[in-house]
Amino acid sequence: MKRKKGKLFAVIAALVIAAAYYYVTIPAINIHSSGFWGFILMVMILILLIYGTRRIRSVSEIKESRILKIGICAIVLLVIVYIAGSILSSPIINAKKYQKLIEPETGNFTEDIEQISFDQIPLLDKDSAQLLGNRKMGSMVDMVSQFEVSDLYSQINYKGRPVRVTPLVYASPVKWFTNMREGIPAYITIDMATQNTELVKLSEGIRYSESEYFNRYIYRHLRFHYPTYIFDQLSFELDEEGTPYWICPVKKYSIGLFGGQTIGRVVLCNAITGECTDYKVADCPTWVDRVYPADLLVQLYDYHGTLKNGYFNSILGQKGCLKTTDGYNYLAINDDVWVYTGVTSVSGDRSNVGFVLMNQRTKETKYYEIPGAEEYSAMDSAEGQVQNLGYRATFPLLLNISGEPTYFLALKDNAGLVKKYAMVNVQKYQNVAIGDTVSACQKTYLKMITGTSATLADENTKTITGKIERMVQGVIDGNTHFYIVLENQKNLIFDVPITDFLGIIKYHEGDTITIAYNEGDPACTVVSLKGEEGDAQAAVETEETEPTETEAEDDQKK
Repeated sequence: MKRKKGKLFAVIAALVIAAAYYYVTIPAINIHSSGFWGFILMVMILILLIYGTRRIRSVSEIKESRILKIGICAIVLLVIVYIAGSILSSPIINAKKYQKLIEPETGNFTEDIEQISFDQIPLLDKDSAQLLGNRKMGSMVDMVSQFEVSDLYSQINYKGRPVRVTPLVYASPVKWFTNMREGIPAYITIDMATQNTELVKLSEGIRYSESEYFNRYIYRHLRFHYPTYIFDQLSFELDEEGTPYWICPVKKYSIGLFGGQTIGRVVLCNAITGECTDYKVADCPTWVDRVYPADLLVQLYDYHGTLKNGYFNSILGQKGCLKTTDGYNYLAINDDVWVYTGVTSVSGDRSNVGFVLMNQRTKETKYYEIPGAEEYSAMDSAEGQVQNLGYRATFPLLLNISGEPTYFLALKDNAGLVKKYAMVNVQKYQNVAIGDTVSACQKTYLKMITGTSATLADENTKTITGKIERMVQGVIDGNTHFYIVLENQKNLIFDVPITDFLGIIKYHEGDTITIAYNEGDPACTVVSLKGEEGDAQAAVETEETEPTETEAEDDQKK
């Protein structure tokens, strides 16, 4: 009777400890999960320990116990299978399969990456966004004592804008206990172009997050809904109505037990209600931006670039091996978020052979064979232009400026605040333009690569015709500018730099002109201007021309 009670106690104790371990570690019940193998191993060791401490009293009894021998053999066998499965799933054995996990297409830079207007260029990196988010939170007196800002800051496209979004988190376990009934009341959005920071209050609080405990902890909530799913890195996003969701990619292993990881499905979890919806990747709603984590996409491309000629070539000869550079950034193209990173040789020669764009929703990958400076070389070039100020460059963003692949960087001071902007030509990285604003930086850059500093027309350019009512001259940074106000358009001031439009000196108040301009504050930037027939000639050309003999004689008479 005592022996039966002892066995029952051992079984119950093992089950209780195993259940507690599972609740804390929440491994997926899936043979592809390393955590599941660890859980099984722990349970087997636990059972043998409980059994052994109650039944075995000497070393000789251990040797004679059949149950212990079977248990130890099972543990050893489990470890052998795990090690063998890891080796058989590795790139050593499956180099060709790993190399084909991602299939890049060759893209056309000028066609695929259109010029974007200044108000859509993400000017901030994650560190700068965190500064703005913390500053915004510090101003919310009613919340700052109870909540803090999460460091997630997922970059998404929200209503056509590049935005970083992050939820609040409980400031401490005590604050969780006093606020858990209402949940987390708000999240923060930061427009990466305008730097506008907004704390969005919710009518119902967020009840499922990484800062919750027990069953409302988002990973535990997902595990109990999907016990066999192996989740990758979660991201926090908003649907088009501003409802917060957790985007939960599900890992898929296509090579052996533990190899060839990609994403097979995605679960969308409403952060307020906890309602979950399971999708295939192909069926995922288009407002979702981050199905494939950026780190995973970079790793997949590294497999593609380094394993072309087999695994051992990637280690020894390294013939034809390419890899991504150390760092990446994000581009918003056609309402999707694409990961950008350079591609360089494994020798680390500080130059790129091209760059790659990878879609975070679909895994679509495009390679652009454009040799040029590696990103950190461009960062060094930009920092060299302001070395007297000690500013540090952010990891660059790739832009199309007048058909030229161009690195765009922000220059920050020691406090992490953006002070200036830089543009560096990818293929000629000695061409570096610096400006206090993006438009000033672009103007200098265009003058450097095309010989003109005039702003280019885009889809936002407007045209207006009218008589000059007032015309005032000023000097900025040693350059003469004319500021024009037209009749019946007193709310608009047009900035005409004489270095771009020399013919402006022939105009007077009362002349009629046509101006193409981009709206700006405090003055609109002029793209082009011309006079009405019979008015003074508009010398809009940026190249200087020699006057004719007749013009020279007329000037002398005057």
